Amino acid sequence: MELKTKIDVLIPAWNEEKALPLVLNNLPKTWVRQVIVCDNGSTDQTAAVATAAGAVVVSQPERGYGNACLAGMRYLENLPPSEQPDIVVFLDGDYSDFPEELPKVVAPILNDGKDMVIGSRRLGGMERGAMTFPQQFGNWLAPAMIRLFFGYRFSDLGPFRAIRWDKLKALGMRDKNFGWTVEMQVRAAKMKLDCAEVPVRYRKRAAGHSKVSGTVRGTVLAGWKIITTIFRLLN
Repeated sequence: MELKTKIDVLIPAWNEEKALPLVLNNLPKTWVRQVIVCDNGSTDQTAAVATAAGAVVVSQPERGYGNACLAGMRYLENLPPSEQPDIVVFLDGDYSDFPEELPKVVAPILNDGKDMVIGSRRLGGMERGAMTFPQQFGNWLAPAMIRLFFGYRFSDLGPFRAIRWDKLKALGMRDKNFGWTVEMQVRAAKMKLDCAEVPVRYRKRAAGHSKVSGTVRGTVLAGWKIITTIFRLLN
């Protein structure tokens, strides 16, 4: 594919030195202009392996999933206007997503004029054990609440997603932690963006420990954050 559309990838990462090379090696390079790894205060070689693979590394020592994503956005905003992307793709650095499915995720934007696309793990299929039961329940509850309060139908809060850069900037994203994905979808619903979902696959992380499901406390806090983010954005 000739890169007529500038597609940049943002990957928030914290201590993903073993999994991150798999993510970077499996991205379809002819589709991607640049990859920005948002290093969220890693204490391992995450930054070094990202640099070795040709990614741009943006450092954000203040912990938080949203903090890492916001740092990546600031990097893009500081580029000259002519060098800013057309589309931004988000995915995680733990290799639970299938990076080679990026063309499928951006296709509704490129071909159908959509503003934002969510890669739905519920539609595409999850490997057994890839998500805990509390995660799966929260992942059902949050889209149900979005449908109830905002009239938008999503099946997932999947991290693998694509959005037009101008629309992403207009959303005014603020969440600094695990409310990031649901905040994006709620703000998109409130702005009446033209959204779509595509089925994507999902598997157990390749290495390291989950920052959400690795502990009961992490699971509970992430779920609470997601629900309270929806209520905070009701007005």
